[in-house]
This record gives sequence, structure tokens and C-alpha cells, in this order.
Amino acid sequence: MSDTSRRPRRPGKPYRRPQKDPVRVLAFEALRAVDERDAYANLVLPPLLRKAREKGDFDGRDAALATELVYGTLRWQGTYDAVIAACVDRPLREVDPPVLDVLSLGVHQLLGTRIPPHAAVSASVELARVVLGDGRAKFVNAVLRKVAQDDLDGWIQRVAPPYDDDPEDHLALVHSHPRWVVSALWDSLGGGRAGIERLLAADNERPEVTLVARPGRATTEELLGEEAAVPGRWSPYAVRLAEGGEPGAVEAVREGRAGVQDEGSQLVALALANAPLEGPDEKWLDGCAGPGGKAALLGALAAERGAVLLASEKQPHRAGLVAKALAGNPGPYQVITADGTRPAWRAGSFDRVLVDVPCTGLGALRRRPEARWRRRPEDLEGFAPLQRELLRAALDSVRVGGVVGYATCSPHLAETRAVVEDVLKQRGGAELIDARGLLVGVPELGEGPDVQLWPHVHGTDAMYLALIRRVG
Repeated sequence: MSDTSRRPRRPGKPYRRPQKDPVRVLAFEALRAVDERDAYANLVLPPLLRKAREKGDFDGRDAALATELVYGTLRWQGTYDAVIAACVDRPLREVDPPVLDVLSLGVHQLLGTRIPPHAAVSASVELARVVLGDGRAKFVNAVLRKVAQDDLDGWIQRVAPPYDDDPEDHLALVHSHPRWVVSALWDSLGGGRAGIERLLAADNERPEVTLVARPGRATTEELLGEEAAVPGRWSPYAVRLAEGGEPGAVEAVREGRAGVQDEGSQLVALALANAPLEGPDEKWLDGCAGPGGKAALLGALAAERGAVLLASEKQPHRAGLVAKALAGNPGPYQVITADGTRPAWRAGSFDRVLVDVPCTGLGALRRRPEARWRRRPEDLEGFAPLQRELLRAALDSVRVGGVVGYATCSPHLAETRAVVEDVLKQRGGAELIDARGLLVGVPELGEGPDVQLWPHVHGTDAMYLALIRRVG
């Protein structure tokens, strides 16, 4: 019997240290923060990018790629999970979350970008070696090679049921939304397949950056002097920045004379400010003022008319954001920390009242794509009593003849018309105003008297507004 212990060992490949790709490592870190801390990408990503720039790791193209990797992966998470599930031999819940994040980043590069497949797989495996280790990198390599065998359309044909068999599940997989969200948006939108497909597709598009020129402090002409700036569609105070436009580079934004504010949010504030009143117009209230965008616009509009704004916010840290947004307002205002359901002011004190109530945020899925995966149908039950209490308190706070604006950044019928109808039925002494005529030039506002804006129709978040006059 030969002595094999003395045979020379066959030389293997020398160990190669994994190459750290700053762009993909940063994208992975952002996804882990979103997953582990329930953070929002729009809050996590900017400081990570800023730090990378300061270290000299990033240029503008790197920042754009990292942003696309993070937001694209989050938007398409539902569809990518279905693809990954078809390529692994265990339930997805048994795959460690960090491994799933690396896989999802890889799948997005394969199915959602123009990165060549071999480069997408190679870069993802290298990322796995850096952040997970060589063992799990082999698993990532095997899964992504299976994914690379087809494109997105091909995978959707495999994992999504036919539309005729299950319309909602089909749309959920094609457009990467939870099934219950598809159902809720379809109910709110009404109509057939074309409208809901356009809406779901719009949720997956990167929204434009929209600025607001706060009256008396900045002008749209000043903002239009910025590179790649164009006028807003509907608000006279809105200016849109082309893709890649950086709000922090705009002097008026840095100084607080202008701000970042979706045009739908601007229209809500403008409609309330322009609603016809009977009697004095001296005291305005923003009863749910955080984080301060609408309050800053309302404060500036109030100052032009010699009116005073009281901005109330329950959460102290959000009240601080409101104070920052209003700092430098050209007229008098006050910011307080108070619960809008237990008013810290006398009943009937105000001429105009806005309550932009806490909600599921289903109208802003373009900006916060991770929210679609966090929300659950039972969340509606938690918001419903608060929304009704805030609207009732707002109607108590306005004088007879004054106007209340009830707003949500959700189109869900349980958060919009159901709330308004319930409160008006129980309370009496109030009537709806037709809000459509106060959104001058904005098309397709429905049958009224309330207004629902839509991303695919108006290019705004899906803001809802009902204007209510107190008559007794």
C-alpha cells in the first residue's frame, strides 16, 4: 500500500482578497439600515453619499448609480423576491436578510439596469465576499447565474399568474406592489385595467425634485435661474429640477427662503388659502404641521394678507422642523407643541384650519418605496380613529363661516371620503365646498366636491383634499 501522505499537494488557486466596490458596499449598507432599523432610504442615503464624497470615494456618476441601486431594489422588492424564490431550494424566509439584500441588489442589476449580466453577477459575488464571506458568496453566485438566464419579462411570465386568472395578483407581481395595495388603489381610482396599470407604473418612477418659492422670501424667477430648472405644472410657486438636480446647491433652499415640496402639497395649501370666506381672515391654524412644508407656505401666504399662522405639532422633534421651516417668515407666526385632538386654543378661534392628518402614506410610494412593504391593511384601523378626531377638532377650532381643509397623502377611501362623510354625518353644522375650482388649471379632478390628485395624471403625490365650511 503506497504512502499517500508524502505526495506533494496539488497547487490550488492562490487566495485573492475581495475587491471592495464603494458604490455597491454603500448601497448594501443603505438597504441594511432600511431593513434593520425601519429607516427610510430618503433619510439614510444622503448622509452616506455625503460621507463617501468627503472621503473622495465617489463622484457624481457613482452617487447616481448608488441611488439607482438602492431605490430600484426597494421599488421592485416584491417582484425580485418572487424571482429569487424560484431560484433557491428553501423558503425565502430562511435566507438570511443580509444575503437576501445582496441577492436583491444583484437581481436589480440583472433585470432592472443596463449593466451587462456577467458584470452584474461578478460585482454582486465580489460584494458578497466583502460583506458576507466566501462561503455565502458561492450561494449568491449560484442563484444569480440562474436569474441571469432570463430577462425581467421572461421572469414575470414565470412567476406571475395570468391577468385573467387573478388580476390583482398579476398586477402585484408585474408592478411590484403588495396585493392589498393594488386592490385599495384600484378601488380608489375606479375604472378598468389601463388606469391602475398607469398608476402602479408611476409609483415605480423616480419623482422629480420640486421646489417651492416661499412668497415674500423667494420668487420662481430666482429659482428658474438655476441650471436645469423649469416651471411647475400647476402651482405658481413651483419649480422643477431636472434629474440629478441637487436642492442643496440652490442658495434659496440653503437659506430657507425656498424648500423642497411636492406640487400636490403646494396645491393643498393654496386651495385652503384661496377658499372664499365670510367675515374676517386674520387667524390661520395648521393643526398637524410637521415637518413644516405646508406650514411654511401657509405662513408666507398669511403674511401677505396680514394674517397670523399658528402651527401646532404633537411630536417635539417634528415641531422643531416646523420652526426651522418657518424661520424668517415675513409675518408673525407661532409654533407650538400640542395635540391636535386636545386643542390648546379656544373653540372657534380660527378663520382657516388645515389638518394634514397622519396616514398610511400610500400616496407617496414614489418617494418612499419601502413603505409599500411595511404597511399592512390593519394599519388603517389604527389611523381611522385619529383621523376622525383630528377632523372633528379642526371643525370645532374654526369659526362659523370659516373653512377647514382635510388632507391626506393617501388615496385610500378609508382615509379620505369615509372619514369626511362619517364626521359630517355625525356632527352637522358643516358643508363641503367644491375644491376643484380652487385648483386653477388642474385637469381631471373628478366629480368633486373633494379632490384626489394622482401621480400618473398630475405628476404629484396622490394627495387628497376636502374643503369644509362650518355653518353652525
